Amino acid sequence: MQTPQAFAFAALLAAHRAAFAAGRDGFTDDAALMEWAGHPVATFPGEPVNLKLTHPQDFDRGAPAGLSLVVRVGTGYDVHAFTEGDHVWLGGVRIAHDRGVLAHSDGDVALHALTDALLGALAEGDIGTHFPPSDPKWRGAASHRFLAFAAARVRARGGMIDFLDLTLVCEAPKVGPHREAIRQAIATAAGVRLDQVAIKATTSERLGFTGRKEGLAALATATIRLPDPPAAMPSP
Repeated sequence: MQTPQAFAFAALLAAHRAAFAAGRDGFTDDAALMEWAGHPVATFPGEPVNLKLTHPQDFDRGAPAGLSLVVRVGTGYDVHAFTEGDHVWLGGVRIAHDRGVLAHSDGDVALHALTDALLGALAEGDIGTHFPPSDPKWRGAASHRFLAFAAARVRARGGMIDFLDLTLVCEAPKVGPHREAIRQAIATAAGVRLDQVAIKATTSERLGFTGRKEGLAALATATIRLPDPPAAMPSP
């Protein structure tokens, strides 16, 4: 059970007074007291790095566990040209369309941009570094594997993903009807909550290659937190 616990003040005060009147003082925390007083107590997931700091040694214990996390932001950008086909993949969702996209993998610009954004925040290269188009094993690969890999790299380094923000640029297909399905697919692939994923869609007002319906583009921003590395020792 993590600190803090939250209760309505009037009910909590009444429970303390009732316990005092009954001579009960063996409760380990307010949650136990409130349950004794007949109030339902709900729980929700906490954060592993949210350690309780009571004694001086707790600070030493907390430091290596990642209490000192620094915010890092990465950006990603991807484009794909249209070609013959009957669908496109956007954010892990198959969307019917009168064109396909020219790509080595499944050509999901949304997931490619998000993958690059996470890798950028990690300073670990880009999607081509880890999944080179010259490698035939990635031909036609589902791009949710790329995003899941980048998200796993964040966690492997003791970090966490705070937010993923995505903008899709295309005249067609229409993104609106698929927005929530795309958000859910991205959240699942990245292992984050739905409220940590935002998606916007826009056009380029018929300007450029997207305006001429020659292809589509995606821009992404990833906000993560990583443990603060030890300061480098000065050169002698």
